[in-house]
Amino acid sequence: MFSSTTQIRVRYGETDQMGYLYYGNYALYYEVGRAEAIRQLGFTYRQLEEMGVMMPVTELNSRYFRPALYDDLITVKTILKELNGGSRIQFHSELYNEKEELLNKGVTTLAFYSPAEKKTIDMPAELYSRLAPFFQTNAQ
Repeated sequence: MFSSTTQIRVRYGETDQMGYLYYGNYALYYEVGRAEAIRQLGFTYRQLEEMGVMMPVTELNSRYFRPALYDDLITVKTILKELNGGSRIQFHSELYNEKEELLNKGVTTLAFYSPAEKKTIDMPAELYSRLAPFFQTNAQ
């Protein structure tokens, strides 16, 4: 399993009239978490795009438990629970406030897509090799 965390402060323009983080902005926080998780592996979305690989979202699910409020410092935990090297990857996101209360959970599925070939492709070997050590088991 691979896990990473990043923090985001809720900005005024991201809130609704109640001072709650607007529900549509949670997906943006998931995206920040994904981009930073990949960056923590020493890789970036830009490098993937330069390799001719795009990662469109194919599915998004979100569950809300408590509101994130204006000026809260939110911890975004991004988790990869499995690694199969195929054409899809699933990121699990958990958002916590400063009291470490769970605010939201989301699951985002992305495809690896080649615009040149106009089809889905397998995960690039470079990304797979950076993730693989987190999924090795001691069972032999």
